[in-house]
Amino acid sequence: MSIISVLNPKGGSGKTTISTNLARSLHEMGYSVLIVDSDPQGSARDWHAACEDNPIELVALDRPNNVKTLTSMAANYDYVVIDGAAKLEDMIAACIKVSDFVLIPVQPSPYDIWAASDLVDFIKARQEVTDGSPRAGFVVSRVVEGTRLGSDVRTALDDYALPVCETTITQRQVYPQTASEGLTVFDADNAKARAETTALSNEILAVLATATREVA
Repeated sequence: MSIISVLNPKGGSGKTTISTNLARSLHEMGYSVLIVDSDPQGSARDWHAACEDNPIELVALDRPNNVKTLTSMAANYDYVVIDGAAKLEDMIAACIKVSDFVLIPVQPSPYDIWAASDLVDFIKARQEVTDGSPRAGFVVSRVVEGTRLGSDVRTALDDYALPVCETTITQRQVYPQTASEGLTVFDADNAKARAETTALSNEILAVLATATREVA
C-alpha cells in the first residue's frame, strides 16, 4: 500500500480536483483506492456524496491523530490518496509523516509559489530523518492553454529543488462540471482531460516504483 498526499497550505490550488481525479485514474488502472478527506471543510466528502454510485471509497480523517493510524487502517488498499487541508500545520505534518509521495499543486501565480515555501521546508525536514521519504514533487495546475505561464512557473519552482511533474493540469470546464455531480473526467467525453490525469498518475507511479527498487 502506498499513500499519496495532495498538499498545499494555500486554498484554491486545486487539491480536491486533483485528488479525486487521481484516485479515479488509479481505479481505472485496476488498483484498489481509498480517498481520505483530511480537510474539515469536507470538499471531497461533498463530492463523494453527490454520486450514489461513486466507485471510490472515502473516509474522513480530519484530526492529526486519526491520520497517524492510516497506515494500518488502509493496509488492504493498493493506494490511498489524501486530499490535504489548507492552513492546518499539524494536519499537514501528519500527512507528510505517513506519505510515500507528496504532490504539491501550484497555480501559475507568484502567491501559490510563495505559499509552498513552508510546506517544502516540512517535507525536506522529514526527508532528512527518513532517508529521503516521502518523495515529493510539484504539479502545475489550472494552466490556461496557449499561455507561457506554465513554463514560467516551472522556472520559478527551481529554487525549491524539488521535481516538477512533466504533466500539467489544464484549466478545463470539465473539471468543475464533473465535480458538481460527484464524478471525474473519466465520466466525461474529454480525451485531453483524461489523458493529462492519466499521465500525472503514471509519473507518480514511476517515482514510487523507483523508490521501492532503491529500498530493495
